[in-house]
Amino acid sequence: MDMIFSDQELERYSRHILLPQVGATGQAQLRQAAVLVIGAGGLGAPLLQQLAASGVGHIGIMDHDRLELSNLQRQVLYGTDDIGLFKVEAAARLLKALNPLIKISPYAVRATETTLDDLVPHYDLVCDGTDNFPTRLTVSDACVRHGRSLVSGAVQGFSGQLAVFRPQKGGPCYRCLFPEAEQTEAPDCGMFGVLGAATGVMGSLMAVEVMREIIGLEGRDETRVSMWDALSGTMSGFTLRRDPRCQAHHEEAVRP
Repeated sequence: MDMIFSDQELERYSRHILLPQVGATGQAQLRQAAVLVIGAGGLGAPLLQQLAASGVGHIGIMDHDRLELSNLQRQVLYGTDDIGLFKVEAAARLLKALNPLIKISPYAVRATETTLDDLVPHYDLVCDGTDNFPTRLTVSDACVRHGRSLVSGAVQGFSGQLAVFRPQKGGPCYRCLFPEAEQTEAPDCGMFGVLGAATGVMGSLMAVEVMREIIGLEGRDETRVSMWDALSGTMSGFTLRRDPRCQAHHEEAVRP
């Protein structure tokens, strides 16, 4: 691992390097890491900002949507002049302006089995900030197939959910958490609304989990599903185990 930092890097990342739990080694690990963020919206926007500012060396952004005016209430990475642009294009430009030392790869495509199989193997870790169950399941299945950790976040109204899945370490996947998800329709924020600041909180928490995974901080072996309630200001959660009936893991076991 390259431990040589330029003067610009030392100044930019000095507050990380001062932390004993991060230090120069942790910052070098961040610089070496490649993270794929799927969904550049309410969760993805603050997540991407934090990853770029923290010095994650290569960030892939996957989203096929264009920016709309209603997005700006929570997707704080963007500005009014970006309306009509592909989110990944606007995000790549803005993130490079934030930190020109990192690599940004935009992908204006849908997250399908095919596109994920093309991209996931090239990244160390995947983040899911999408807003529907079919896509979340497809992303999770790709992470199982390719042995990648998945940082998954969701927001509904005033509530947020966060989990880190490590199927390559024998842990559960998203299907283990929501086995009936394919028959369930996720609430649409365009119909029911969402607190903009709640997406900022959960996106930032996702970034913390990404950095914990990359740097290898302690206490990350189990999969814990955390729920945050903005109305009460409380966090709760539970430990999730792999479901022995989960089809995704059965398919993994029979793959050549």
